[in-house]
Amino acid sequence: MKTTDIEKLSQEEKLELMEAIWENLSKTEVSAPAWHEQALKETEERVSKGLEQPVDWKEAKNQLRNRFA
Repeated sequence: MKTTDIEKLSQEEKLELMEAIWENLSKTEVSAPAWHEQALKETEERVSKGLEQPVDWKEAKNQLRNRFA
């Protein structure tokens, strides 16, 4: 399937496709990329030094929506 094909789908069809892809991916073991562990360590270090504060997930989603709206 090409991305141009996806653009032709209805919103409902796109959601069904996403669910099918997610279900398929969840059946296989997916390893995080090597850089991800390093990024997590860097974040933990910033938090422990007080340079970064955790944000509630709901608030984080709102901030992202506002940033990219």
